[in-house]
Amino acid sequence: MSNVLVPILDIRRFDRLGDPRERDAFVRDVHAAYREIGFIGVTRHDIPQGLIDGAYAAVKAFFALPTETKMQYCVGKGGARGYTPFGVEHAKDIPQVDLKEFWHVGREHVAGAAWTKDYPPNIWPTEIPGFREATWGLYQALEDLGNRVLRAVALGLGLEERYFEDKTDHANSILRPIHYPPIQEGMGDPGSVRSGQHEDINLITLLVGSGEPGLEVLSRSGEWVGVTTIPETIVVNVGDMLQRLTNNVLRSTTHRVVNPPAPYCHQPRYSIPFFLHPNSEFMIESLPTCVTPENPNHYPEPITADGYLTQRLIEIGLLKAGEDKQGRAY
Repeated sequence: MSNVLVPILDIRRFDRLGDPRERDAFVRDVHAAYREIGFIGVTRHDIPQGLIDGAYAAVKAFFALPTETKMQYCVGKGGARGYTPFGVEHAKDIPQVDLKEFWHVGREHVAGAAWTKDYPPNIWPTEIPGFREATWGLYQALEDLGNRVLRAVALGLGLEERYFEDKTDHANSILRPIHYPPIQEGMGDPGSVRSGQHEDINLITLLVGSGEPGLEVLSRSGEWVGVTTIPETIVVNVGDMLQRLTNNVLRSTTHRVVNPPAPYCHQPRYSIPFFLHPNSEFMIESLPTCVTPENPNHYPEPITADGYLTQRLIEIGLLKAGEDKQGRAY
């Protein structure tokens, strides 16, 4: 298996408002990568390394707690907030469970905001001092960076630069710290891997990754290739909602986390992706600029972001058919 170096882009090029040529070049580079591989690496993003290190320290401390303690925070459906234990989630169309456990941090409620009725409130582990401040701080920083990337995406699609801003300003975006425990015989199901091949559901994913091997993407030629980045890089990839919105112009690339060889298989792996979603009521329908005679509309039936998310959560085992994301029958 070969490795691929994700295109590395310095986002300061886009922030230089007085240099339109450099901004235009950045937009072209983003779109070239998103059309071809669906991934970029963003450097010089201004997220302090101390904030990232603090979040990793907090989530590692949580996952080290006894199982019975962690299970006190397994309170919702669809992994909406709090803890989801080992052996629950699986990739779409793959019956084997993933070898991971994770935590969800969502948008903090704002008093009086109408959208708060749609999302459950966050819960926080009292056993880990500073957990809330560390993870919520990283959530906000990654959301800000994601919005900067989406401005470049909008320009590349021929849209107004801030097209996405009022479509993501109260979204059910999720920070998901993940723990992949050391691989042991008999874990999960026969054939289980740390994360089965899948595409992300949302608009874009920002990954504060670990240095361990295991992340692979499926190339256009059908070959699995390992993803390598450079330190202090945040990987940003296209999700299915953005692929659908752009009528397959931008690629939501299939990827997975495989069980690595020794000695890495005997070590835990941690990662912290941030899934940036559109607002729940946003209607996902192909952008007119992305529908052409050569690329006819592949998604003639529009669907709300919330409706699409619910469909996908059922497919990956986090919801049952007939339940909403708070476990209520409908």
